[in-house]
Amino acid sequence: MKASGPDFVPTEGKDVRAAPVRLLVVQGEARPPVDATDEPMVMTFPHLLVREIIAFLALSLVLVLLAMIFDAPLEELADPTRTPNPAKAPWYFLGLQELLHYYPPVVSGVLLPSLLVLGLAVVPYFRINLVRAPLWAAQRPRKLAYLWGTVTAMTAVLGTTGAEPVWPMLGPLWAVAAVMSVGAFVRARGRLSTWLHTRSVPFWVFTWFLLAAITLTVIGIFFRGPGWRFTLPWRDGVYY
Repeated sequence: MKASGPDFVPTEGKDVRAAPVRLLVVQGEARPPVDATDEPMVMTFPHLLVREIIAFLALSLVLVLLAMIFDAPLEELADPTRTPNPAKAPWYFLGLQELLHYYPPVVSGVLLPSLLVLGLAVVPYFRINLVRAPLWAAQRPRKLAYLWGTVTAMTAVLGTTGAEPVWPMLGPLWAVAAVMSVGAFVRARGRLSTWLHTRSVPFWVFTWFLLAAITLTVIGIFFRGPGWRFTLPWRDGVYY
């Protein structure tokens, strides 16, 4: 049975005042499609902030327990007439102090840290940090040439610009480059080969930076004696 009432003819027009009648069509129980896929992100509050607070409280609890169990390794009162040799900074600054052995203070204390902070601030804006494509997914010969060309250039810079070759940074550089190159020749079959094959450039860059920082710090703590000369801690008993 046809519903009574005026007949409406759909028309087109750019002037809304010329055709003021609007129609709403309801299609029974139909529902709009919903995309149920989860996005790989969470809100900063409360998800991220709550996790950071929990991690902060857990770390604080561990530090309090360690402070209650172990005494701090304090030395005697400061004596202005006696300067310790070597005079070492806190352990978290010994990496920079180790760089003072190779470069002038302006370079190792100001220029290099400033470049590091600037790089950490700029890297998130590069697309390579967002995509993180596997390094050896394509163009392996060209990427190998770029890799070892970069390693050669950095070896020349770190080996000639300082008072002596910066071995704490050159060693991790060569080690990371060698492990990176393995991923170009292996097939992604086993767990280890797949892991090497699918790592991205930011992963390897950060790995080199982390290994270099650890190496500089360890050498500054355990392997530097009077006059900041290289020594063996188990032979001379010199450590931080």
